[in-house]
Amino acid sequence: MTTYRVKQGILHNPKSDRRTTAGVFHVAEGGFPIPWDKKAVPKNVFRNLLGAAVVPPEDYKLLPFTAGQAEKARVWVSLLLRPLVCPAVPGHRTEKRMEIRFFAPGSMVGNLDFLERIFGNAGDPSLPANDAALDPDGWTGHTGCVILAPHLVTLKKKDLGLPPRAQATDRQKRDGMCWDKPDELYNEGQAFKVAARDARGVMVTLIADNYFGYCKKEVKTQISYSANLYGLAEEEHAGGAIAFASYDLGVRFAQEVRLIPQNGLTFADIVKEYGSFMEIQPEGYGIDRRFSDVLYVPEDAVFDMNAKTVSWDWDGKNRAIRLLARNTYLLPNGYKVGLSHTVGGQGWHLTGSSAEGTLCHKPSTVSGGGKSEISKSIEDAMVQGPVFVADFQKDMDLVDSIIDRPYTGRFKDPHMDKHPSRTILGPDRSLGSVIKLLTPAPAYNDDFNEWLRSIPAHIKDLVFVLKRFYRPEWGAEWRKHFSVDMVNGAPGHELKLDGRRLRATYLRVGFERDGSRRICRVRQDFVPTDKVQMEDDITASVVVPGRFCRVSA
Repeated sequence: MTTYRVKQGILHNPKSDRRTTAGVFHVAEGGFPIPWDKKAVPKNVFRNLLGAAVVPPEDYKLLPFTAGQAEKARVWVSLLLRPLVCPAVPGHRTEKRMEIRFFAPGSMVGNLDFLERIFGNAGDPSLPANDAALDPDGWTGHTGCVILAPHLVTLKKKDLGLPPRAQATDRQKRDGMCWDKPDELYNEGQAFKVAARDARGVMVTLIADNYFGYCKKEVKTQISYSANLYGLAEEEHAGGAIAFASYDLGVRFAQEVRLIPQNGLTFADIVKEYGSFMEIQPEGYGIDRRFSDVLYVPEDAVFDMNAKTVSWDWDGKNRAIRLLARNTYLLPNGYKVGLSHTVGGQGWHLTGSSAEGTLCHKPSTVSGGGKSEISKSIEDAMVQGPVFVADFQKDMDLVDSIIDRPYTGRFKDPHMDKHPSRTILGPDRSLGSVIKLLTPAPAYNDDFNEWLRSIPAHIKDLVFVLKRFYRPEWGAEWRKHFSVDMVNGAPGHELKLDGRRLRATYLRVGFERDGSRRICRVRQDFVPTDKVQMEDDITASVVVPGRFCRVSA
């Protein structure tokens, strides 16, 4: 492995960067039964491999930090891990962890650095406070040891004690645990890992490679081993993330209580409870003390991208601050508003993200099944395309009729119509509210739902496009801002706004039988969800008895 110091930190460039596992997994005889797809290693051969593992070449022990010094350090390095095996069940039992100790020659300290960033560091193993045996309430009772020894691939089968082919068993012949020529290398000189484990929960693994992925996978294997012995716990091949629903808010936004969940708090309440987190400004907003680009604004804040302001009423006056792309604005209910590039990066828009996310968990997933993808943005699967009209004049007439239609009396319950309906293009109705208005719903009466279903999908899209780009100064003259080109003397089908081609966002969802790409138009207010990755590849879970889940009446 070659290690470099770069501007971002340390760059480790291992010789091996593989994902194949063919012929890699070897298990020592004498413990649990060995699965048929693993290679069985005689106990005396494992003993010889272990003896060779702790005697690496001197160059392997060179600590990279001292490589440029006249007096170089040649050492072993180790790392103690306490990975979670069984999560805590609140009110019933505490979490359970196993212990794993990694040992590596000094030149492979990067492998341990990689592991530490994933699983943390359990501290100095020689201190009583870090001794798992002194923590019976939090220890599963299982211990693992891993030794990195890439030099084992240079050892010969004969020297390790493997028999010649004439004396080998059928399984040894199948597994390659015998030799035809005295100079044959163990495992044909390819990378491998060999483990010895028993029912006590003790596991010792030798990894004859410096590929970082094998180190992580070995921790995963030992967690699974511990979970199986402990019982009712499971190490899942899983992935997951917390997803915060996000929306395109257009060019102007003022929160609507009916659309955005509320917590009943005002800005004054937030200042009272969390004032120590922020610096209160005379205009009636707060700046986070730790992150100066996070601003806390009142519940009546109005975000206007055209005016480039965030405004609200405070002490009887209208206050305003600059709307800046580098800032994130938080309302008292936790709703997050900011400026973002549209998908494709051709413009800016206001975006909003919900305060409470949804934990998305993808359990027990095979390799390649999308464990890490669940925490990635869907934007990579989205493409930009034009906004089309069928017949420009007729389509605009239909849009006009939808805009001018009165919407009072659409609810089944007359009490829900006690307030006058807001106009579609009015500043007090958001883009999301318009989409909700024109979507059939159980609360609407049958006649209104039937009318909504009769509207062609591309006409609804045009209404949403109009709402997205509408400016109050247009008034009723909004039609003159939209146009299509004349193509061969006839009106074209690609919609333009003030002479500029409009772009819509589409999602790639696969291919047709003939190989053509299948795409679907997404809602006009769609933006990719904000996500926080919670798990990837390794997940500890516990089976909880049903009586623990009962809710008292």
